[in-house]
Amino acid sequence: MKKIISAREMEYIIKELATSIKKEMGIDNIAIVGIKRRGAVLADRIKRYLGVKDIPIGYLDITFYRDDFSTVGAHPVISETEVLFDIDNKKILLVDDVLFTGRTVRAALDALTDMGRPALVKLFVLIDRGYRELPISADFVGKSIKTKKNEMVEVRVKEIDGVDEVVLVDKK
Repeated sequence: MKKIISAREMEYIIKELATSIKKEMGIDNIAIVGIKRRGAVLADRIKRYLGVKDIPIGYLDITFYRDDFSTVGAHPVISETEVLFDIDNKKILLVDDVLFTGRTVRAALDALTDMGRPALVKLFVLIDRGYRELPISADFVGKSIKTKKNEMVEVRVKEIDGVDEVVLVDKK
């Protein structure tokens, strides 16, 4: 296991990217949607760093939109999607922890378009590790890293894991 990002670095990255988001997207007509689980935690943090309390925020469970749903086992963990606002004509900041193949983001986009038609969707990821299988790229990236296929990037957040850090783990 190798630590890629410490708690202090994670906080700095999210604060800096929140500034970039504010400059590029503005705060008018914006909404934030985090992909559950850790993308939802990061979405909450981004909203806090944007410093605007009335930005709508939602949380997306993409389980039923996955193209590998039939292979995830007999008892997939399903939680509730909580997007309690109209996304039509909103500028959506979609938030996830790691961008790898692009399939999670594709599933999230399918889920969003089932809810309405946003004016714009921009993607925030804390880590981009490459190996894309679909033509998807992030608009806001905390850190791009080179990994091997047998490695896994784990984003750990205090709210779920008790610690803020990003580690590289060998899957062997």
